[in-house]
Amino acid sequence: MIDVLYFAWVRERIGVPKESVDTQATSVTELVAELSAREERYAMAFSDISALRVAVDQELSEFDAPLQGVREVAFFPPMTGG
Repeated sequence: MIDVLYFAWVRERIGVPKESVDTQATSVTELVAELSAREERYAMAFSDISALRVAVDQELSEFDAPLQGVREVAFFPPMTGG
């Protein structure tokens, strides 16, 4: 079981800030594919992963990051400075 967190417009599209997901995915990319196949709202949120960033156990990661032993994955848009 992995906690999946959604921030900003990702959360708005999916409709929840956090959920626990029972997954067979071995990488973040596979997790995205599983989530996208669930419902249209997930497919819309993940339709352009180049517009997203991901953190695995609170560390900025790549989408090919492995999920073995991971407890939390967070998806969010790129942050802008000001």
